[in-house]
Formats: sequence, C-alpha cells, structure tokens
Amino acid sequence: MPAPVYAFSPGHISGYFKMVPGDSVITTGSIGAGVVISEGVTASAEPSGTTIITVERVDRSGRCISRSSGSTPLEYAIRELGVTARITTSCRLPIGAGFGMSAAALLASLTAANELLGLGISRREIALRAHESEVVHRTGLGDVAACQGGGFVIRKEPGIDGEITRIFPRDCELSAISFGPISTPVILGSGEAMARVASAYPDGYPASVPDIFRFSRRFAESSGLIYGETRAVLDACAAAHVPASMTMLGKGVFAGGSRAQEILGRFGDIYSFAVAGEGVHLLEGRK
Repeated sequence: MPAPVYAFSPGHISGYFKMVPGDSVITTGSIGAGVVISEGVTASAEPSGTTIITVERVDRSGRCISRSSGSTPLEYAIRELGVTARITTSCRLPIGAGFGMSAAALLASLTAANELLGLGISRREIALRAHESEVVHRTGLGDVAACQGGGFVIRKEPGIDGEITRIFPRDCELSAISFGPISTPVILGSGEAMARVASAYPDGYPASVPDIFRFSRRFAESSGLIYGETRAVLDACAAAHVPASMTMLGKGVFAGGSRAQEILGRFGDIYSFAVAGEGVHLLEGRK
C-alpha cells in the first residue's frame, strides 16, 4: 500500500475585507488585506475505499489534544474530485477563530490527495476547488487566494486569480490571542453585517505593514465586529503603541513587534509565529 502523502498550507489572518459577489462561486470572493502566517494545517492523504476525514488539534509539542470526525467542506471538495481517500488534518491554532484554518485544511488536503492519487491537477485548480468549497459553505472568501503564497497580502481583486500585492518584511514577529470562534457562515450570510463591513471598507491601498495594521484597526472599529474581550486587548495595545487589530472573523487579536507578546500575554495564552515565506506545498521526505 502506498505510504501517506503529506502537505502543508499556512493560515491567513484577515485584517479587513469586503465581499465581492460574482456570477458564480468561482468569481465570488473578497478584497482586503491581512497576513499569511507560518502556522497552518498539515494534511495526510492515504488510500481508502471510502472518504474518511479526521480533524486533529495539537499542542505546542505536537501532542493531540482533540480529535473529531468529518468536515463538510473537505468531504465536498474530495467528492467533487471524484475520488476517495483517508484524510487527516492537524493544526495548532483554533478552528473558526480567524486564522484561516478552513482554507488551509482544504488546500493541504487537496494537494496531498492530488499527489497520492496521481491526479495531475494544477496548483491553480486545487486553489479553485478549495475556494469553491469555502464559498459554498460560507467558511471563507479570500483566505484561499491569500494562502497560495506568503507575506502580508493586499488583495485588490476577488478570487484566486485576482491581483495580490505581497510584502515580505524583515524580522517581523507576530503574536495572537484567541477567545473563541465567531460563526463565519452567520456573519457572511447576514445582509446587515455585510452592509456594515462594506461601509467600513477603507479607501485606497496600504503601502506598508504599518499601514495594513492601521487600516485594519480602523476597519475593526467601523465594522462593529469587535467582540467582548478583544476590546480590552486592543485598548491595551493602543496604549502601548503596539500595532494590532482583530482577527477577522474571530474573537481574537493579532499584533506585531517585540512587545506584542508582553501585552497580549496579560490576557491569556498567546500564539507566536512568523510571516509565511511561501504558500501551500508538499512536505518532502514524508511520502
């Protein structure tokens, strides 16, 4: 029996966004800005007569702390390929909390399945299929487009073929704290919430990483999406002149710079990571 194939996709934190409806799920998406992060999802694909999906959360040492079966977006994407496989995804960051774990799981899983089964599907088609599943299930709009590469991203057009500017800063430390998920399908499916988001969308494009944080912070305030504990964290970051904003869409905050860990650490456990240097890819030596 063939050995499992492994792939990794980085996650993505959106700082601000606006939904752009299209004439199909492929042309529907969002514009905005955020950052592709070094933390993400590792997926393994193994042969199986039926599709079996296992979703694992791991701690900092890689020990499994929770395991669940099934994922509607993943099952949809594998079924649309016309194949079956045993897929196991593993991530450290919380799911549904604004870290792009849904998009990362789709991209990593489809990349691993493609290699395992010799389907010969291009990177672009993998991204198209992942994006379609995100839109169909309202789990995301722009994360797949962002996770095709690394860096801070400014998405100027919707969809995976849209224009994206990527900025790769030197030695950029990132930290985040999460207080739980926000239901992305509920927000994306709410006409009222999307109207507020659209009206909060900034004019012009950020020209630098500090700009992205500033644009994101203003958007978070104007959109009315700041929830609960995130307010206190954002206020503390502002008082300490630490660039920060809300993780879209999640009850959390992401911040940059060497003091971010200190400030966020006052409010609970934090996650530290770097800016990703590349997008989804196979993990060599693990096939």
